Amino acid sequence: MSADAHSAAPYYFVPSPSQWPLVGAISMAFAGFGAVGTVNAAPWGPWSLLVGFAILFYMLVGWFGQVAGESESGKYNFRVDTSFRWSMSWFIFSEVMFFAAFFGALFYARSITLPWLGDLDHKQFLWPDFGATWPNLGPAGVVDTFQTIGPWPIPTINTALLLTSGVTLTFAHHALKDNKRSATAFWLAVTVLLGAIFMGFQMFEYAHAYKDLNLKLSSGIFGSTFFLLTGFHGFHVTIGAIMLFVVLIRVLKGHFTPENHFAFEGAAWYWHFVDVVWLGLYVIVYWL
Repeated sequence: MSADAHSAAPYYFVPSPSQWPLVGAISMAFAGFGAVGTVNAAPWGPWSLLVGFAILFYMLVGWFGQVAGESESGKYNFRVDTSFRWSMSWFIFSEVMFFAAFFGALFYARSITLPWLGDLDHKQFLWPDFGATWPNLGPAGVVDTFQTIGPWPIPTINTALLLTSGVTLTFAHHALKDNKRSATAFWLAVTVLLGAIFMGFQMFEYAHAYKDLNLKLSSGIFGSTFFLLTGFHGFHVTIGAIMLFVVLIRVLKGHFTPENHFAFEGAAWYWHFVDVVWLGLYVIVYWL
């Protein structure tokens, strides 16, 4: 369809009132309270978190299934496509700000607070053996001794995995634009597999940190920032892999055309964003 035809499209599809935003709000309430309860060892915390994620899964299946059906039935036009693009752009921007807050907290604690505290008369204001070093164990007995995780081997392997997945996803996108559906499906499947391997390595790293290094979420400011940054990134990798897997299923079902495939593009934008965040984590958390 030409640009003139797009601009002359006579309508903008407006969906009927939907229950899905309310369902999503309920899931976030359960998940939020569950997360707080879990980190504070409340017995109901994990159950509330599980209920929240179950409701979230139900919402994602229902809502995005409805959107996919509306798209495949021809209800969307150029104006709707533009709205989707702006919406995804603002969503990714909000994610940038989300991670910027955690990176900012890490920078403030490590590069501003510790040097400032080191300039104080620590024997008077803090404790006699205080040292302005990162990571800091705090006063004796407050934080158990732990070891940090270096960049080799798992973080470096995971970096290679995510960078490779960005390349395979680009191959899939070019194959879709060339209407090569088998190649699109193959490279998408490889991308999802690489994401799954990444998460497997990260789970192994977490188990190693807790069991062998005594590095936990409670290990002072280092432990909290380490697990919040890497944990939320891992959550985003999981969500991104699920998005790409759904796109793969839709490709296998014959959805999308070389000209109309924003669901693919939106998931790809998100995946590349996740790649960039990991590069920042790899350098700042594991190397510096």
